Amino acid sequence: MVIIGICDDQQNMRNNLRKVLELKLQLMGLDYLIKEYGSGEALLADRDFDRLELLFLDIEMKGMSGMDTAKALRKNGSKAMIIFVTAYPDFVFQGYEVHAFHYILKPYEEKKIIQVLEQGLEKLTSDDRQFYIIKQKSGVYRIPFDNITAFCSDRRIIKVLTVDTPNDITSINENDGIHFYGKLAEVEQELPGYFIRIHNRWLVNLNFVTAVEKDTCICSEMSLPVSRTYKQALEIAFARILLG
Repeated sequence: MVIIGICDDQQNMRNNLRKVLELKLQLMGLDYLIKEYGSGEALLADRDFDRLELLFLDIEMKGMSGMDTAKALRKNGSKAMIIFVTAYPDFVFQGYEVHAFHYILKPYEEKKIIQVLEQGLEKLTSDDRQFYIIKQKSGVYRIPFDNITAFCSDRRIIKVLTVDTPNDITSINENDGIHFYGKLAEVEQELPGYFIRIHNRWLVNLNFVTAVEKDTCICSEMSLPVSRTYKQALEIAFARILLG
């Protein structure tokens, strides 16, 4: 599933852009979610803004400008591909500061919108190696590796813990957060080398581990169990991280 944002303070502009995007995405047979925002403030107030993958962002808006919104998004860790929308070509050059992916001039040209959308989707596909891919009946989910703190297994259910997961979660609820059915050993084979097994039920991202203790490790402020089988390998890997 691709998650797309449209941020523009003019409702008619959002409607027009959405119609073009939806038609193209449907023709491509892709699962998608389009989220609309009437201001930069509304966008930043969305707790899930970091899930946006493509963002069509108007530069000239009442209140917070599109450029200031983009800077705030980047400051808060958003990796969305930003496509600036503007009636003034001169604003386009400011996009380099926030690593903008592209720009579209108003009034919209359907051909240009489709072209930029296709380029964005192509880049998302080529960047899949940076994501953990979960395929479910409801769609395909792509979670950036650097947002994942750990994987936890409970029988056949695997829970993905991310930087947004509450730190007190150490058990699995099928209705809580991101989960899927599988085996932790198979997940381990699909991960970059900085993910390491610490327990039969736990895989952690070493970049979030801050301490290794007697039979636990601290990962993203969570105290997780470390079994004797994996303790030595964890200590060695953690030492390498500390030594750079």
